[in-house]
Amino acid sequence: MFGTDQVGQDLFAQMMMGARVSLTVGVSTLLFAGVFGVLLGLLAGHFGGWVDNVLMRVADVQLAFPAILLAILLASVLGPSLWNVIVVISITNWVVFARVTRSQVLTLRSREYVEAARTLGASHAHIIFRTLLPGCIAPILVVATVQFGHVVLLEAALSFLGVGVPLGTPSLGATIHNGTAYLGTAWWISTLPGIALATLVLSTGILGDALRDRFDPKLRSA
Repeated sequence: MFGTDQVGQDLFAQMMMGARVSLTVGVSTLLFAGVFGVLLGLLAGHFGGWVDNVLMRVADVQLAFPAILLAILLASVLGPSLWNVIVVISITNWVVFARVTRSQVLTLRSREYVEAARTLGASHAHIIFRTLLPGCIAPILVVATVQFGHVVLLEAALSFLGVGVPLGTPSLGATIHNGTAYLGTAWWISTLPGIALATLVLSTGILGDALRDRFDPKLRSA
């Protein structure tokens, strides 16, 4: 359908396999980074004080480093592996979930139903997971859809640079890299996977904007 690459392999099949790798990395990373980041955000927002200060200072330190440079450094140290890519990108993305969750918890913890739970003697675990967490689900979903595109793009960048998935594993980033030497004679080797990658990232961004418009009360009332 899309022709062959520089060694005669079917390009469409490579793109489909590469998209599967990108989706695997995206979903797995969001699960790991999301669970870890949301948990830390809940703890920071609920307890406040030194817990909040320590967790947010750690987040600030990580945000001081560009995500792509931190990911390249960690991936170079750990070596090329699909699971290493998931771990590396999870480390660079948990901060977003933590800060969004903390911000939402700071808004919710002064609500009457949260104060009522404290007055009735509810445990910290009950307040965090049964009272505060449900109110954070909507913004977390919005962040997850937006971050999914960033994660897929970061995985492609790492594979393009040769520090992502191992050699021989289909990846959109690796396929784009392999075709850069043939742009003058076989432009489709890099161009078509690039279009597929851009379409995947753009579609998740549009979905994130739609969810934000759906769940943000300020935007609904505007």
